[in-house]
Amino acid sequence: MQETELSISNTVSDLPRVSDIQKEAELSIRKKFHRQIFSPFAKACKNYQLISEGDHIAVCISGGKDSMLMAKLFQELQRHRKMRFELTFLVMDPGYNRENRELIESNARDLGVPITIFESDIFDAVDTVEKSPCYLCARMRRGYLYSKAREMGCNKIALGHHYDDVIETILMALLYGAQIQTMMPKLHSTNFEGMELIRPMYLIRESDILAWRDHNRLRFLQCACHFTEACAAYRNDEESNSKRLETKKLIAELKKNNPFVETNIFNSMENVNVDTVLTYKKKGVRHNFLEEY
Repeated sequence: MQETELSISNTVSDLPRVSDIQKEAELSIRKKFHRQIFSPFAKACKNYQLISEGDHIAVCISGGKDSMLMAKLFQELQRHRKMRFELTFLVMDPGYNRENRELIESNARDLGVPITIFESDIFDAVDTVEKSPCYLCARMRRGYLYSKAREMGCNKIALGHHYDDVIETILMALLYGAQIQTMMPKLHSTNFEGMELIRPMYLIRESDILAWRDHNRLRFLQCACHFTEACAAYRNDEESNSKRLETKKLIAELKKNNPFVETNIFNSMENVNVDTVLTYKKKGVRHNFLEEY
């Protein structure tokens, strides 16, 4: 596959002044949304040991609200200078249409995020796939991001999954996958030795991300999928029909009778009683309760 790369740098010579959009967005992170957004971001980084001294992190930006906010939070964390680490803001263009590509680039400029864009042909590759194209697309995306990040000297990639993604994944695995598992805050790569995946937005609620976006009057890419990109650029409130959306609606319905249901789902992964589990897997090996009965 042939790959091209474009770097959009926000050096002093490129941007003679900080935009008002950037100023307002950063001020809102430090003031209005510090407790709801920055504090849980910093807490996740600390509690799950996501960042180490000397790390070079590829902050993977899809163009949506989550990853763009994650980029700003990393910049804010780096500004505190409590730990030395390097950031590369990495955008993979899997075949966006012109409107969506320009939206990502303009948001990066307005928010002061110096992105590096590289291109791939993932959308073309999955166009002809009939079974599970979304799964294949996601796997390919991650592989390309790992590969490009390592090429650029990074040892970690950061993805913008948030608290709601975590609890929805737990419930989806149970209801549709017949398994109990969660979306981990960090993972060792199985195919790229020495590389890790981290999720520093792990404790941030999606409602707070939306509130930050709307407070700053920002428009982000809604869906990066080639099959639904016609809706992508400016429809911030539309979601495609999917199992995840079904699960999101189910959680909202359960919350009407139990306001703690979201916290309970999340905390269930920290309160697993192995003595009451029939079988479980450890490093790919299945164990049965009868082994120690």
